[in-house]
Amino acid sequence: MKNFRVFFLALLLLASPLLQVARCQSESEEEVAETVEGGDLGIVGEDAQDFGDGTYSPAPGVDTVCIFPKNSARLVTAGEEAELLVGMKNDGESSVNVIAVQASVHLPFDHRLLVQNLTAQAFNNATVKASAQATFPYVFAVSKFLQSGTFDLVGSIVYEIDQHPYQSTFYNGTIEVVEAGGFVSVESVFLVTLGIALLVLLGLWVQGQVKQLSKKTKKAPKVEVGTGTTDASMDEWLQGTAYTQSLSSKSKKKK
Repeated sequence: MKNFRVFFLALLLLASPLLQVARCQSESEEEVAETVEGGDLGIVGEDAQDFGDGTYSPAPGVDTVCIFPKNSARLVTAGEEAELLVGMKNDGESSVNVIAVQASVHLPFDHRLLVQNLTAQAFNNATVKASAQATFPYVFAVSKFLQSGTFDLVGSIVYEIDQHPYQSTFYNGTIEVVEAGGFVSVESVFLVTLGIALLVLLGLWVQGQVKQLSKKTKKAPKVEVGTGTTDASMDEWLQGTAYTQSLSSKSKKKK
């Protein structure tokens, strides 16, 4: 059993890096500037600033909506780019100057626990005129170290009206993060292996307990009394009774 305990401890130590919930690191990869037909909508880069901390209020008459094109299940592969579309409708009297779209990932049970700040998408000369609507693309990627599971995505669009800043939340809901490479992940393989090892250890422990129990419940040895056989425990219980005295007298007569 000692060898199996050492094996189990070594298995846990080797697999401990796989058990982290999230490992969010800043990646120093170059971002590519996106040019959309009809004008330069924006540039995504490492020097992208924070366009709002959530203190701006939404402007009256401005409505926003969000869709995940060809992704109704909202599946996001860790480390790979995903896209959503932000729709804005301006029912006000002034034009809306869209500045940026930004988002962040949080734990679903507590939004105060920030998992990752996603890169902001800035826009240049993006204007939504009065009584008009427009759609803005937002491409993002969660960390490749993020564990599979359900997370909350909070997305907002920052804009100006008559040089006054505003901010509207276009999405505040869940996304499903999956690992790249299909349905079978490294963590799943580890969990299956760990489960098998635990079952083997449990079987060995049960087998040892059964062996110890069988040793304690062995039958007492039988002794011969005259022409019959009785248990030694039965003799002790009947000692001094009329039955043992009759057996003793019979044995004396035979002699």
